[in-house]
Amino acid sequence: MEIILLGIYAFFVWFIFIKKKWLPWNLTSQVICVTIPIVALTILVLFMNIVAPSSSDVRAMNYVIPIVPRVTGQVTEVPIEPNRPIKKGDVLFKIDPEPFQLAVKAAEATLAQNKVKLVTAEATQRGLEDQLKNAAAKKAALVPRIDLAKKRVEQFTQLAATGAGKRADLEQAQAELGNLESEFLAADATESQVKQKLSARTEGGEIDEIATARALIAKSEADVGNAKYDLDGTTHLAPANGRVANLALRPGVRAVQLPLAPVMSFIEEDDPWVIAFFRQNELRYVKPGDEAEIFVETHPGRIIKCKVDSILWATAQGQMPISGNLPNTQTVAAPEQRIAVRLLVEPKDREIFLAAGARGAGAIYTDKGKIIHIIRKVFVRVSTKLDWFVFKLH
Repeated sequence: MEIILLGIYAFFVWFIFIKKKWLPWNLTSQVICVTIPIVALTILVLFMNIVAPSSSDVRAMNYVIPIVPRVTGQVTEVPIEPNRPIKKGDVLFKIDPEPFQLAVKAAEATLAQNKVKLVTAEATQRGLEDQLKNAAAKKAALVPRIDLAKKRVEQFTQLAATGAGKRADLEQAQAELGNLESEFLAADATESQVKQKLSARTEGGEIDEIATARALIAKSEADVGNAKYDLDGTTHLAPANGRVANLALRPGVRAVQLPLAPVMSFIEEDDPWVIAFFRQNELRYVKPGDEAEIFVETHPGRIIKCKVDSILWATAQGQMPISGNLPNTQTVAAPEQRIAVRLLVEPKDREIFLAAGARGAGAIYTDKGKIIHIIRKVFVRVSTKLDWFVFKLH
């Protein structure tokens, strides 16, 4: 752009001083003609770097998701190809499901057994409650009979003492009273035992056997859920639209459930990050929502419209390690670290494929000095045309 401006300026100088000779072409005019473009371009560029800062380091980055299997097992199928587009939900790989199917069956069998235990415990509780009712009813029925038997014993005792009754009738009445009292004591003992068993209840009013059976059922249901979860983990699906680079996983390999040993790396393509790096004093007027334009070498001649999403006001240079040691202050100052600005691609340009690692340049247009933005936009468009050329001799 500077060359274009100098060419236009040189044309007017030639037209005024040489062609039309409206002004004398002497040493003074020559010095002035040379000084004016140097000063003007310097002021223009310096001011343009403030109101429309440019960056020669724009990068396209994507989320890289390490794929770690949920379960450990032998890989049976890898239906994807490396560096090919993959849709969300496509199968990445499968692990032999047989051990996990057996685990599901075993957990379901244990659950069925515990449900039978619950039914038995509930029947036991109902039986105890029936025994308690029967014992109480039997005691209630024996009380009047015992009272009657006691009266008969008293009557036969008086008759036997006066000689009006038989001794055998007295003994028979005493024996009957003893039998009734024995039955009463047995019913009372049964009632006490049943009450003792029923007294051991939970807060929900259930006996220990039922509470234990319900706890076993809950644990078995959780085991079934875990077993089915592990079974579902034998088929690993793509978490988003993207692709897998450098695929090395093949059938027969044993996939291990280790976070530090992913079986592949999935590159997500739906939400790429576009990061532009600027000097720290270039961002004084930049704010979220400002217009931006970038161009990358993978798309020569293409201007990609963006918006400023946010400024990452943090660098490693600003981090102070928290420890018991004193900070190491070097004698030589560390170089200035640039500030990253995240750009969001406008909807009309989102269909452009931005490869992870694509590099380019661009500029941000603030709400200051909008007239100068035109010059910056010309700069950007001229620069992107140069990407059509490959400057090497082999």
